[in-house]
Amino acid sequence: MHIFLNLKFFMEKARVLYISQEITPYVPEAEIANISRNLPEKTQESGKEVRIFMPRYGCINERRHQLHEVIRLSGLNIVIDDADHPLIIKVASIPTARMQVYFIDNEEYFERKTVLHDNDGNFHEDNDERAMFFCRGVLETVKKLGWNPDIIHCHGWMTSLIPLYLRKKFSDDPVFAKAKIVTSIYDKSFEGSLDSRFAEKIMMDGFEQDEVAALSNPTYENVAKFAVQNSDAVIVAGENLDSSIHDTINEQGIPFLGYQNPESYFEAYSEFYNEVLEENQVLL
Repeated sequence: MHIFLNLKFFMEKARVLYISQEITPYVPEAEIANISRNLPEKTQESGKEVRIFMPRYGCINERRHQLHEVIRLSGLNIVIDDADHPLIIKVASIPTARMQVYFIDNEEYFERKTVLHDNDGNFHEDNDERAMFFCRGVLETVKKLGWNPDIIHCHGWMTSLIPLYLRKKFSDDPVFAKAKIVTSIYDKSFEGSLDSRFAEKIMMDGFEQDEVAALSNPTYENVAKFAVQNSDAVIVAGENLDSSIHDTINEQGIPFLGYQNPESYFEAYSEFYNEVLEENQVLL
């Protein structure tokens, strides 16, 4: 008799790494922020082990939320556009959920008192570099933690480089060797495009031109499609995605989950995780 058995699942809890650009209660409520807050809690309650990362925006009240620096994880310098930027790691707990959230911090990128737009509603000109720093900072910190995730679930365009970095820059790292990358694509969250040198800056991180050519015009749609093309699985988390993003998802031939009601999505997400993890199972 053939039995599918995920050996690691039975030896220890499956591990899910959540990376999000927004999480309540640290930023105002929105669909992505609410899902990024509630999904990890439900996943943890289902018996899996979770870790959560987000940027430490300057509008977050560190005293109220009791953030504190994790000295042993801080201190690394990350090079963005030929300049060194110190990585600071902070952590806080969500008492009602018994969960910790790790924050990626840097004075230049995240000290300002706004999130992605300034007080006049203008998109920050360096959001491309902030995304690069955030993605690199998360993966470097997970390496230091020595915590091997089974699933890495990305939320928001700021996480769009995570799949690329995992495929290319961290491909030989044992911490990420068995991780499956799941990307949730939300409705359009910025107009225009990121800095025109976005692809050039990524190439300075050791990538070839053809690996980042899709980002030569870094509109929201192109950034989202780029994340999809480098992921193992996709969740449609927005009701009004551009048709070209849907086309890219279909073209990849990877597992995908259609849009779910935000009030009752967890069961579908959990089943989808199991579907993605089946690729790691062993036939006995």
